[in-house]
Amino acid sequence: MERAVQPMTGNNEFEIGYNIPAKFGMSEKDIQTPCLIVDLDAFEKNVETMRAYCKNSGMRHRVHGKMHKSADIAHYQIDKGDAIGICCQKVSEAESFARAGIKDILVSNQVRDPLKIKRLARIPTLGARIIVCVDDIDNVAELSAAAIEYSAIIECLVEIDCGAGRCGVTTSDAVVKIAKAIAEADNLKFTGIQAYQGAMQHIEQYADRKTKLDIAIDMVRDAVDGLKAEGLECDIVGGGGTGSYYFEGASGVFNELQCGSYAFMDADYGRILDKDGNRIDKSEFENALFILTSVMSHVKADKAICDAGLKAQSVDSGLPVIFGRDDVEYVKCSDEHGVISDPNGVLKVNDKLKLVPGHCDPTCNVHDWYVGVRNGRVETIWPTTARGLAY
Repeated sequence: MERAVQPMTGNNEFEIGYNIPAKFGMSEKDIQTPCLIVDLDAFEKNVETMRAYCKNSGMRHRVHGKMHKSADIAHYQIDKGDAIGICCQKVSEAESFARAGIKDILVSNQVRDPLKIKRLARIPTLGARIIVCVDDIDNVAELSAAAIEYSAIIECLVEIDCGAGRCGVTTSDAVVKIAKAIAEADNLKFTGIQAYQGAMQHIEQYADRKTKLDIAIDMVRDAVDGLKAEGLECDIVGGGGTGSYYFEGASGVFNELQCGSYAFMDADYGRILDKDGNRIDKSEFENALFILTSVMSHVKADKAICDAGLKAQSVDSGLPVIFGRDDVEYVKCSDEHGVISDPNGVLKVNDKLKLVPGHCDPTCNVHDWYVGVRNGRVETIWPTTARGLAY
């Protein structure tokens, strides 16, 4: 892999002010903690697994950049994984990816604030195709006015609420009405449908996930048929996540997947099961992302304290899991500390552990860097390009 940042100039010491936790060629045991590390072999295997699936099923893949927020990772997924482009959720994310050379970007969300709409309309000046989701006919005029002002073309997907209970319309009639308004508006282009069923991605049982997706697929098929009756064709029928991509891929109606977490995996996704009852972090994708942490105190005989607390991760989907260990357990955290149950006293101060985060997306958002490791050595360092960009 190509290096994303240049090695620091110091011989043995970290330079002050850069906040970079590693240097190229450094042993994994010397990486400063807490930080995010990526097992490059596992990451590359995950990307190749999804690439092969999409090729064999005839699906396009628009990878979800909101998961890692890294232009370097997105470029790798496009170059090596045959992804056609990326999704993201916020205009600021889209701006940062466009400036970093990503050429095909979907903001898989609504944009309603007037200033944000103007910023969205300027993204094509950075050389990127820009697509956005719409679920309110009033938004059509807003987008059109900004696109005219900046001599841009904004492509639009009508979003269907197919079970997530968030944004999106719920009837085919509403889809057709908004799509027709988009098609008739100056400087807008009707491009298709957004239909992501996020509420079922983490349902543990395969059959239960399929039941939810069957409902969504029926809704999408009905909407596509309604659009065709009005002479409106969908270039994109998009959706699908790490917990459901095979359902959308076999549906005969979706043509773009929007998977994100597959590239890294996390503890929450690791709990869901495939059709054979196996955990998908064993049968489909490998854990590639870890919070590297160090034991900083062990004055209590049965517990160790590590340096990865709440400020190093998100625990909205549960506590992290200690990778490759069943003799110790991460049981509690506060701002700066993690408490590890160590009943047999096997850990010692400065031992390093790899934590699989409960939820990768918000965990990635609190780190400035990814340290890519192969065979125990630092091979690459990637900046988190869109870290903290939430507007």
